[in-house]
Amino acid sequence: MNKEIKNILISQPAPADIEKSQYKVIIDKHELNFTFYKFFDVVGVPIRVFRASKVNILDHSAVIVTSKLAVDNYFRLAKEMRQVIPESMKFFCVSESIANYLQNYIQYRKRKIFYGKLQFAELIDVILKHKDETFLYPCSEDTSTDNFKLLEQAKIKYTKSIMYCSVTKDLSDIDITKYDMVVMFSPIGVKSFTNSFPGYNHEKIIFAAFGAATQSSLKESKIKTMIPAPTPQAPSMVMAIDRFLSFNTEELEQHSKMMEQQYSKKTERKSSSASLKITSKKTSKQAAKQKSK
Repeated sequence: MNKEIKNILISQPAPADIEKSQYKVIIDKHELNFTFYKFFDVVGVPIRVFRASKVNILDHSAVIVTSKLAVDNYFRLAKEMRQVIPESMKFFCVSESIANYLQNYIQYRKRKIFYGKLQFAELIDVILKHKDETFLYPCSEDTSTDNFKLLEQAKIKYTKSIMYCSVTKDLSDIDITKYDMVVMFSPIGVKSFTNSFPGYNHEKIIFAAFGAATQSSLKESKIKTMIPAPTPQAPSMVMAIDRFLSFNTEELEQHSKMMEQQYSKKTERKSSSASLKITSKKTSKQAAKQKSK
């Protein structure tokens, strides 16, 4: 199976420099052809919708920033509301690259800017040193709840503010028959795919999915995840794909059985739950009839 995989569709924009990207290693190692195509669009929340949320940007002394989109929409809304961000405002960025991106809007050297290494959990350690601040968290409607849980566990005072959202994209221009594998990174990407190719036989494609929410979304669409990530053996999607393509025949068979068992197990649980609800309804009706008698 893995020897037949040559053409892979990645549901993300292409890296700025593919030669320096994480994908370069497996492209050369396995002689792959990658196509990058973002499966959804991101739009900023209109100012009237933001006002309706009753979030005041200037009521906060610090901002948690996890993406360039968050930066863009934070300053967009501040500008549209004619609010001037004070120099005392602190920014806590998930990575140094995002911290540097702030220079598109502010003078970096005059601001108090902090950043983690890459993971949100690492940023929590930095935030804890300033836990008396009142934090604003610009985000989208599908931001991982894990981040909010970490903030709550650390007893950080913060306000979740939805400033942008993801919308599905029509992918019907893509010749899906060309691809042996599709790599998914978000539930909204899965929705765009299933909306665009409703009648296609998904068994012809191997699906890789990053994150539990993405894998769950594929399952709800009756599509089996063959390459899940992150896992203890493969913390990144590139590592997961490389591991899968490096399986020998026996390892591939074992892996396929394991994925099939996981897929079937979840299906059985849902079916049992559904039958339980039906039984309960019948039992309730019977009880009602006996009571009326």
